[in-house]
Amino acid sequence: MLSSLDAGTLGMAVALVGILSLIFGMVLESLVGEDGFGPIGNTIIITAGFFAGIYAANRWGIRFSDLNLAVATGLAGGFVALSLLCVAKAAISSGFRS
Repeated sequence: MLSSLDAGTLGMAVALVGILSLIFGMVLESLVGEDGFGPIGNTIIITAGFFAGIYAANRWGIRFSDLNLAVATGLAGGFVALSLLCVAKAAISSGFRS
């Protein structure tokens, strides 16, 4: 799916996902606090996870004929990436505290 997009469409997709990720990143910053990565860090992780999730699904042979399924897969990838990194950061920082 991502490889079939031209440069302009891909740029607009990254910009749209980045803007929405910034909104989510600011909200999640207030929720996770110290265990997060800041609003910009959360934005970068969610955006990278979004496109990594779609890319990984395409590599596993899942073809998205419906845009809703692609968006759901991307959102799941973004939030899984952020969740895993937040848990890893919390585990590492608690290990250094003890």
